[in-house]
Amino acid sequence: MALTSESTTIWRGTLFEGSGDVNLDSSGLATFQVTWEGRSEGVANMTNPEELLAAAHSSCFSMALSLALAQAGNPAESIQTTAAVTFEAGKGVLGSHLLVSARVPGITEAEFEAFADDAKDNCPISKALAIPITIEAELA
Repeated sequence: MALTSESTTIWRGTLFEGSGDVNLDSSGLATFQVTWEGRSEGVANMTNPEELLAAAHSSCFSMALSLALAQAGNPAESIQTTAAVTFEAGKGVLGSHLLVSARVPGITEAEFEAFADDAKDNCPISKALAIPITIEAELA
């Protein structure tokens, strides 16, 4: 069964002077303010689309790696993943760098690297970075 998750953004004003609110609709856990300054320069206590993408990538990768290790008979004790998503104004998202540290008894460093490379290539968010995008648009 497929699960669809939703988030809504309401943007007010122009790109450079305006601001928006991003609401996590499906979970109802949070609403975040976003601005161009926060996205292009970084502002304390404000998120941006790339940080949200990094959260999605690090959690998805950790889950994929955990599954692969367990299926191979080597369940991880812990996996810590940081995703660093880089954005440059005028160029867009330049990449996502995964920094992973895990405790996995019974495997070698080379085996772990192979599992990590596979999870990097095959976690759904890694794959989603090149998926088709559909749209429904209406003028209100």
